[in-house]
Amino acid sequence: MNKIASIIITLGLIITLGVLLSGDPKNETQAVQNTEIRGGVQYITVNAKGGYTPNTTTAKAGIPTKLIMKTSGVYDCSSSLAIRSIGYQAILPPEGETEIDLGIPKAGAPLEGVCSMGMYSFKVNFI
Repeated sequence: MNKIASIIITLGLIITLGVLLSGDPKNETQAVQNTEIRGGVQYITVNAKGGYTPNTTTAKAGIPTKLIMKTSGVYDCSSSLAIRSIGYQAILPPEGETEIDLGIPKAGAPLEGVCSMGMYSFKVNFI
C-alpha cells in the first residue's frame, strides 16, 4: 500500500508541476517592443485581429503620443474599437493602419481599448 501511495503522490506532483510550468497563455506577459519615439512623438502600435496584441503596453507619459492600430484581414469584433477615455469609437479597416492621436498622456492614467462586444481589450499604462 505504501508503494501505491508514493506513486499517486509522485504523479500528482508531476501533473501539478506541469500545469504550473505551462501557465495560461492568456496571462503571459508579452515582451514586445511596440513603442517608438520619432521626431518627439511617441508611437504605440497595437495589432487588431482576433483580439489585440500586445494586450498590455507600458509607455512614457508627458510627450505627444499616437496610437497605431494595425489590421490585416480583420473581420471580427476587434475591428470595432472603442476608447472611452478619449471619446473614440470607430470601425477599423480590414487592412492597414489607423492613427489615433492621444494628445499628451498623463502618468498614472491608463488608456483602455475594447471591442464592440467587450470580448477583447488592451491597456496602455503611462509612466
